[in-house]
Parts: sequence; C-alpha cells; structure tokens
Amino acid sequence: MSSSKRDFITLLDCSTDELTALVARARELKALRDSRTLHQPLKGRTLAMIFQQHSTRTRVGFEAGMSQLGGHAIVLSPDDTQLGRGEPIRECMNSTL
Repeated sequence: MSSSKRDFITLLDCSTDELTALVARARELKALRDSRTLHQPLKGRTLAMIFQQHSTRTRVGFEAGMSQLGGHAIVLSPDDTQLGRGEPIRECMNSTL
C-alpha cells in the first residue's frame, strides 16, 4: 500500500495490487493467530476511541484486536472528557495520551 495516508471507504479506493496485498497480509496474521504465535506489533501502544453514540460491536472488536496485537484500548466518552463542553478532540488527545 502507499505510504501516504488515505481514506478507505470502498474497495474502489484501492488498486487490485493493494487489495491483493491486504488480503495476503490478513491471511498471514490469521495464520499467526491460529498457530498461537506471539505477534505483538502494537505492544506499548494505546488506542483511544471516542464515540458520540454507543457502539458495542465496534468497541469490542477494536478492544479485542488491540489486545490480540499487544496493545491497549480505552474508550473516551463526552462524559469522561471535556468533549461534551466543546473542547476540540485534538486537545483532549494531547492531554490524555
């Protein structure tokens, strides 16, 4: 995949080669997981998730994924931060992480 940041909204956002590489990498990661090989590329990393609406499936999926890859996930809600009082997300993230 390209090193520049891009949005991935539809399959049309990627070339055939990029999608092929993405599926191949997913297969590699799944094989590592299935063989119980320790693979923690996100060790020492924290994912902060900010939800404006409750999203159990998304939250649990990201928490499980971060855990499986060695990282940690936290949920920040408007009640837990100054977001509910209009503070920009960038300010919230700078003071939290």
